[in-house]
Amino acid sequence: MTIRPITEADYDAVGDVHVRTWQAGYAGIVPADYLAALDPVANAERRRTEPPREGAHTLVAEEDGRVVGFASFGPDLADPSVGGLYAIYVAPEQWGHGTGRQLLTAAKEALKASGYREMRLWVLAENARARQFYERMDLAPDGATDTYTPRGTEAQLPELRYTTAL
Repeated sequence: MTIRPITEADYDAVGDVHVRTWQAGYAGIVPADYLAALDPVANAERRRTEPPREGAHTLVAEEDGRVVGFASFGPDLADPSVGGLYAIYVAPEQWGHGTGRQLLTAAKEALKASGYREMRLWVLAENARARQFYERMDLAPDGATDTYTPRGTEAQLPELRYTTAL
């Protein structure tokens, strides 16, 4: 397994991983019609055309020449003095193989090297698998809550903020 910075050549593979992971990981949580409409080509195109957030970075996990996961991180959107994990997604066939652990460890190390002393992330309250993973990686809910509404839906999905010291 290699963890490395994303390149433009990775965008299609990252778009595929992103969509497949949403469809598998959020089944039964996010509305099914929303998940079915996700498009890996559109996801990749957004990466090509939308500039990344200032200070944001994306790492990919590559195994046997194939992108199997990614993590995006940088300054927290609400408090730029804190590091934020914006996304971490691993292809469903890689779940339980240590890919997520390696990506999250690399993201935490990069944030720490950038001077952050804390990292935050948001997770859907019903996403038990992700919450268990974060808790195994020394993150814990800090009491902050919010609601996520997928674009074009009426769904009100409770979120919890998790935090860890770096």
